Amino acid sequence: MEETVGAGLGIVLGILIPVVIGGIAGWLASLIVKGSGSGLLMDVALGIVGAFVAGFVLPVLGIGVGSSLIGVILAATVGAVIVLLIVKLIRRA
Repeated sequence: MEETVGAGLGIVLGILIPVVIGGIAGWLASLIVKGSGSGLLMDVALGIVGAFVAGFVLPVLGIGVGSSLIGVILAATVGAVIVLLIVKLIRRA
């Protein structure tokens, strides 16, 4: 029984931590990319997407940020800025 509870907690934390880091990254990205016009909630959601994008793209480009919390937030912010800029360009077109 305890193993099941521990596994469930691990799954929840495995989902919750990237969402929180992505939310922070989205907020930071919204400060960097001014005038995205998406609103804070959408910027945070796009930041979560950007965090996942950065998790795949940066290693492919050979960019390592380490496993520290600051490095992870920095990488997620870079991904969020990229996603916000792409959305901003699409809205202009």
